[in-house]
Amino acid sequence: MTDRLPGFSTLAVHAGAQPDPTTGARATPIYQTTSFVFNDADHAASLFGLQAFGNIYTRIGNPTNAVLEERVAALEGGTAALAVASGHAAQVVVLQQLLKPGDEIVAARKLYGGSINQFTHAFKAFGWNVAWADPDEIESFERAVTPRTKAIFIESIANPAGSITDIEAIAAVARKAGVPLIVDNTLASPYLIKPIDHGADIVVHSLTKFLGGHGNSLGGIIVDAGTFDWSKDNKYPMLSEPRPEYHGIRIQETFGNFAFAIACRVLGLRDLGPALSPFNAFMILTGIETLPLRMQKHCDNAKAVAEFLSTHPAVSAVNYAGLPGDRYNALQRKYSPKGAGAVFTFSLKGGYDAGVNLVSNLQLFSHLANVGDTRSLVIHPASTTHSQLDDAAKVRSGAAPEVVRLSIGIEDKEDLIADLDQALRA
Repeated sequence: MTDRLPGFSTLAVHAGAQPDPTTGARATPIYQTTSFVFNDADHAASLFGLQAFGNIYTRIGNPTNAVLEERVAALEGGTAALAVASGHAAQVVVLQQLLKPGDEIVAARKLYGGSINQFTHAFKAFGWNVAWADPDEIESFERAVTPRTKAIFIESIANPAGSITDIEAIAAVARKAGVPLIVDNTLASPYLIKPIDHGADIVVHSLTKFLGGHGNSLGGIIVDAGTFDWSKDNKYPMLSEPRPEYHGIRIQETFGNFAFAIACRVLGLRDLGPALSPFNAFMILTGIETLPLRMQKHCDNAKAVAEFLSTHPAVSAVNYAGLPGDRYNALQRKYSPKGAGAVFTFSLKGGYDAGVNLVSNLQLFSHLANVGDTRSLVIHPASTTHSQLDDAAKVRSGAAPEVVRLSIGIEDKEDLIADLDQALRA
């Protein structure tokens, strides 16, 4: 054995996985079972009392899912992870550990439209409130913090505009406020950006997107950085106070630097129930094996397409951080030097109608509500993903009426450019 730390590509293939001890199967098996047999009564009691690690019921944990969790934690540089049914489910489970009714989070205005909707409307039913801040104005995060603030939430690369967030600057605001920084790293993946290296305490993903990468399986994941003291000032009682359902165990005290991941599993996933299917975990694991290859191709193609669009007479603006003149180019070179990602927007001179017409005329691009597929995708956010927002909110979130979002796949870039060209001319 060597003392060398494995590289990213090696971890993407091997982290968390071993040949099956019973059959010798090299690929991680799909443990398609609801529950697991206990050795004896004492073993069962120790599992239910959090005195031993092991499998009880697939809603709480599963061996296939465990490999996925260990692999993503390794790629992100975290201490532990928890896989759940979707990216939205990951956000619910995270915030359930942090917020009580009346508490709030500070969130960047530039978020995926579904997250804006979830934060603004669905979370009100839980008594959770949101204060919005501008990621281009770091002081707005400081101004938004109040004594009820329990977390700050941002995206590393914002959806839909593809803008790069200054993670370190906002992490400094979170530390000053004594709250964790949660970073949605879906659009970047850990291949491009590792938010924990820049001060994030919790990382979430929609596994559905670039990590899975093939548009065939829903999933979400929560990664615990192991960096936050959950017992300080008793601000987070779910982790610091005795848990009556576990004989008075204090989660932070018992589990240390992976306490948050444990809390999400045994307090959140156990009771809310958004379990990830082992089959989906298997599909996503298979996708992660080629993540480094795919992400670099995604980025290279996206830059070529953005350069083409930036000179097209029908296009008024291209928002792609990989272009030298883009306002986020310096942040891209700092945080994501391998590439600016594969999702970006551009604006059409013809406005709303031109955006609708463009998506109707594309032939190679698929018109659908997803990103991070091997296939190239297109959507007009103002009429779809961000349609629930008023016009001012659409503009603030990067989804103005004339804006079209692209998710660039791994096809030949010349074919993508030709398809865009014919559709723009049409």
